[in-house]
Amino acid sequence: MPTAHVNGIDLNYRLEGEGDETIVLVNGLADDLETWVFQVEDLVAAGYRVLRFDNRGVGSSSAPPGPYTTRQFAEDTKALVDELGLLDIHLVGVSMGGMIAQEYAIAWSDDLRSLTLACTYAAPGPFCSRMFSMWADLAPKLGVPFVMRDVTLWAFTVPFFEEREEELKEFEAAMAELPQPLEAYLAQLSSIRTHDATDRLGQIKAPTLVIAGEEDILIPVRLSRRLHEGIAGSQWTTTKGGHACLWEHPSEFNSALLEFVNAHRGGERG
Repeated sequence: MPTAHVNGIDLNYRLEGEGDETIVLVNGLADDLETWVFQVEDLVAAGYRVLRFDNRGVGSSSAPPGPYTTRQFAEDTKALVDELGLLDIHLVGVSMGGMIAQEYAIAWSDDLRSLTLACTYAAPGPFCSRMFSMWADLAPKLGVPFVMRDVTLWAFTVPFFEEREEELKEFEAAMAELPQPLEAYLAQLSSIRTHDATDRLGQIKAPTLVIAGEEDILIPVRLSRRLHEGIAGSQWTTTKGGHACLWEHPSEFNSALLEFVNAHRGGERG
């Protein structure tokens, strides 16, 4: 896969499709570009070009010393978009990627034809802050794969555990083999612990959708709802599943995403 040298690091990316408009997908904590494996086919089939990439600290991208911030990730995303000459993008971020997308939209709203923030928050609050503090304490002692096994319990719903055991085993195996170095994991984790866009959401001018898995307990739905309420004119929807709704119920997630993106496709920007 190609790499782009931006902001002093190498970013591994994949650009697919032949569409005139580009959807840029931004991953969550400890996730590489394969996060979007269940989305790309539908997005390309809908006529879009799709950019996905490994954030700094994961996959085949550089992992410089941290800690990282969501603003720093956003600067990487902006630099990659500019390097590839992409204009009027549809920006989509999930979880940590949604925090990165907020920072991008605050700084460079004029770049965006639309913005989708999935399973994310404007600030972690006391519940998520305590969860992430536990992950930070556990990872050095038990390893990143152990922490990711715990994340699986929070990310999927009870029916997934009861009815789709073979898929569950595949996810658990992938988590157990996660190659992300401890230092890079902690550097990424720091970004979601310190992210707070609450007082700056009014600077987001792009048409925005906030979407949550209706059973999300990792980033509780009420936090996503609070994010929506802070962005004037934003749309709100939920989809089947929990925090991992884009993996557990990709068809429903993709339909909700495409309904919104298609509404802001082509023509004059609002």
